[in-house]
Amino acid sequence: MENKTNGSVEAKLVAENGQLPDPADWAFTDVVNYFKAAGFDEQATAFQDQEIDGKSLLLMTRNDVLTGLSIKLGPALKIYEYHVKPLQTQHLKMVSVYETKQGF
Repeated sequence: MENKTNGSVEAKLVAENGQLPDPADWAFTDVVNYFKAAGFDEQATAFQDQEIDGKSLLLMTRNDVLTGLSIKLGPALKIYEYHVKPLQTQHLKMVSVYETKQGF
């Protein structure tokens, strides 16, 4: 998912099929760009400061987002409910489809 020239992706992260690329492959700059594109410029710096990459993002719990990033409660709730949780669900669906195709 990284752009080879600068290590980050465009603000629009939509893949050809209309879905986001698998977050497990995102560098922390991709995570930061995702949240900036979603309108969380100020909060995106928390992900940058903590160097949260895609794999780390997929492991985050609600509590991690609400307390571990030191961001205000309102934005933290929105980030988790409308972004982190859906990305985790998308990733699990992608893994499930892959495993089904592979015969696991």
